[in-house]
Amino acid sequence: MALQPFFLKAEKGQRFCIYHPAEASGARGAVIYLHPFAEELNKSRRMAACQAREMAKLGFDVLQIDLLGCGDSSGDYADATWNAWQDDVLLAYRWLRARSEAPLTLWGLRSGCLLAANAAVNLPEKANFVFWQPVVSGKQYWQQFMRLKLVSEITSGQSKSASEEIRKQLIAGTPVEIAGYTVAPALVNDFEQSQLNPARYCNGRVAWLELSMREGATLSPVFVRLAEQWQQSGYEVDLRLVRGPAFWQTSEIEEAPELISSTIALMESWG
Repeated sequence: MALQPFFLKAEKGQRFCIYHPAEASGARGAVIYLHPFAEELNKSRRMAACQAREMAKLGFDVLQIDLLGCGDSSGDYADATWNAWQDDVLLAYRWLRARSEAPLTLWGLRSGCLLAANAAVNLPEKANFVFWQPVVSGKQYWQQFMRLKLVSEITSGQSKSASEEIRKQLIAGTPVEIAGYTVAPALVNDFEQSQLNPARYCNGRVAWLELSMREGATLSPVFVRLAEQWQQSGYEVDLRLVRGPAFWQTSEIEEAPELISSTIALMESWG
């Protein structure tokens, strides 16, 4: 069956979704894809679409959803909150569950992994996970995101500290604009508190993939430590390093074929 784009009615407006039904009868799994933050969403659309198609070929029902204020969904970025995005995950879950009873997988890219782990706590059933280059600390990621403002200031010849000005605005309850995105204080506050901790004690599976183009690259120590924490919480974690570009931040739209094939191989091993 062909992919099915549609708008899903939500409490606030509607969410743009794309559904990729499993090509084989009797789906072996049901997948919800959670996209990354800000411009990383746009840079990664092609890779997400390519992977979703391959998952559908393998027999997985796949639902992609643009979160509140993102992509083609209702609202602006300034309307988004961490709780609202978690509500969107639950909205997607309910829609998918009405059409597929197969085992659930939450698949995230970058900050989408962080959202997946946080939202899974509120789902009525356990979930497997696919993590693509996950953000492990919301606070650390936000600091990196703020540097975009600092670079912009330096380029334009301004001398005032960008990070200091941003913090003053947030404390005052004023949304801030960074790299063309207006972000509300509520989103920043909750995002900074988020960590990639195990969702709950569970016997689920985690396909955890890190990308690098460097020769002789090894797994990031922070990923290794966190993967061990997930294992101690009962998850079966397969942590792998694959060759490919950081397509979510490259100037041109790029693909990482080895990431797609490795993800498919891992999910196929789940049975």
